[in-house]
Amino acid sequence: MSYFAAILLMEKPELNATYRAEHLEFLEKLEGEGKIFAKGPFADGAGGLVIYKADSLEEAKQLAEKDPYVIKGVRSLHLHEWGMVQV
Repeated sequence: MSYFAAILLMEKPELNATYRAEHLEFLEKLEGEGKIFAKGPFADGAGGLVIYKADSLEEAKQLAEKDPYVIKGVRSLHLHEWGMVQV
């Protein structure tokens, strides 16, 4: 299992509230399946971050691309494998 950082940068702030409930429902479902390590908005309103747990970049990409914010173009997706270091 690896960690993948999905950086979701705001593209259409005028649509953010419209799809927020769908986005949160999507994340809640994946959280229940153990596919999310952490999530949350950026304090400056620029978007948010989701850390997915997946076996491969391809699996993480498939998960992240199903986010309603991504599908509707509200936020752009930038996905990177995260080499998490525990301290």
